[in-house]
Amino acid sequence: MALWRALGHALAVAGSMTWQVTWSLILGFTLSAVIESLVRKATIARLLPDDRPRSLATASVLGAASSSCSYAAVALARSLFRKGADFTAAMAFQFASTNLVIELGLILALLIGWQFTLAEFVGGPVMILLLALLFRLFLSRRLLAAARDQAAKGLAGSMEGHAGMDLSVATAGSFGRRLASPAGFTAVSHNFVMAWAAILRDLVLGLLIAGAAGAWIPDSFWQRLFLTGHPLLAKVWGPIIGPAVAVVTFVCSIGNVPLAAVLWNGGISFGGVISFIFADLIIIPLLLIYRKYYGTRMALFLFATFYVTMVAAGFVIELVFAPLGLVPTGARHANVGAAGISWNYTSFLNIAFLVLAAVLIVRFLRTGGRAMLAMMGGGPEEMTDQGDSSDHIAPDRDGGGVGSAGDPVPSRHPQASSHASAQGTGAGARPWRRRR
Repeated sequence: MALWRALGHALAVAGSMTWQVTWSLILGFTLSAVIESLVRKATIARLLPDDRPRSLATASVLGAASSSCSYAAVALARSLFRKGADFTAAMAFQFASTNLVIELGLILALLIGWQFTLAEFVGGPVMILLLALLFRLFLSRRLLAAARDQAAKGLAGSMEGHAGMDLSVATAGSFGRRLASPAGFTAVSHNFVMAWAAILRDLVLGLLIAGAAGAWIPDSFWQRLFLTGHPLLAKVWGPIIGPAVAVVTFVCSIGNVPLAAVLWNGGISFGGVISFIFADLIIIPLLLIYRKYYGTRMALFLFATFYVTMVAAGFVIELVFAPLGLVPTGARHANVGAAGISWNYTSFLNIAFLVLAAVLIVRFLRTGGRAMLAMMGGGPEEMTDQGDSSDHIAPDRDGGGVGSAGDPVPSRHPQASSHASAQGTGAGARPWRRRR
């Protein structure tokens, strides 16, 4: 009975945290879906030719407008590198794609506080800048050439299909006109659901781990781990231990925010929370994917440089935010589900946004969505690399619509292209065809 009560407590905490952040996640993914529906992936590689500040800034902006799924971000960065993008710029895109996205900022604000959201958007560019400096100093041409040869092999990692799909609206017109069209509605619904499908596993895992940690691990354990009895030492130790905790939790992207709330209540420093959040790109499963993508030596190089930049970004945030009075003080009350579920503004927002999610899901299912889900994890060699040509994608009867001809697209299930179905659910979709 004691075991069942403990499990029930952990699940209750996880469920309460889920309820607190539901509306913000739906809002964040909807906004991201809108952006991805208007921004094509086809030209990204051409915009990242080198590691100059302009290319890094472009990579950061485009990454922030892309998926928040770490696996898809890593797969897309490898795809950009294979297409000719500069390696440093591709890694900057990868960092921004997981650490500068809208939904991460929203969930941080709800669970821990707005100061952490501000730190995310300040620390992310700092981390990218530090990474570029480290690459210039220590990334040899020999190691880079070996990584390029390994990347050219096209070994499958995870979420290759999702990373290769370009679901933007290809019709002409202003952003507003394209978004308001039937094809725009379809594109938003597809980007929305596909993003949820990519992140759902890690989000659920993160909430369950956070629920278990919040229910079962006493604060005294975290206080000893984070050296809370020594305030100055704790500020130094926090950014160092934060990424190490992230590595062994196996949770990436926004799924690690609930656990970050538990760690904050347990006594980790402000900079330690930020370093922990940024460390979603060095969890063990992703390190194994780096090894497959770029080789063992490059995987070790990426782990070392990523870790250093994450720790350094935590230190910078601590040093900058503390003098400005932006580090929360006093008792720590991050939302870890202790308050339970009540009838308040959160409930009203959840109901409203769940209705919005239901509308988008219905649109997704009515426009070929099921077949697209089956293609999310395909390997890169199962995708057709079309370059700049559009001869591998033939427009349907209505002409061009959702989709583009500049990215690799799945070679299986050509019927999954029904962004514009026979029922008139979208204007001008381009079917995906098997490459001849």
